[in-house]
Amino acid sequence: MTLESTIREFKKVDAQRADYPGEHLVVLGAGVLLLLAAGSSRSFLTRVIAGAAGGALIGRAASGTGGIAKLAGTLQGGAWAWKRR
Repeated sequence: MTLESTIREFKKVDAQRADYPGEHLVVLGAGVLLLLAAGSSRSFLTRVIAGAAGGALIGRAASGTGGIAKLAGTLQGGAWAWKRR
């Protein structure tokens, strides 16, 4: 099993499961907390690791099936179309 097929399998399992209420908000909060911890850390390695993990969690919260991606799909579908000038 290659790394690519393993990642594909994890994405498939994640896409099939149901979203929990507030899941993306919790992930966003955890990401923000990690970014704040990265900013206040003295160790360079801790700053890099916490910053990368925080950024990944914020990206996950934004791109998950119930997060910003769903809102963007709704907007492109015309449900909340804003008037253009």
